Amino acid sequence: MSDNWIKGLKRNLPTKNCVVCQKPFQYRKKWKEVWSEVKYCSQKCKANSKKKIG
Repeated sequence: MSDNWIKGLKRNLPTKNCVVCQKPFQYRKKWKEVWSEVKYCSQKCKANSKKKIG
């Protein structure tokens, strides 16, 4: 398979905006079962959200 085929697939992935930094991030295979619960683009943003609350 060519690189173009892979790029075409990635273009169709769902995206969300991080609740901390507001940057868009794409679906990852490891989030398949919990995509509806994912709120943060990274561990760093997840940690920063807890600092702001506390």
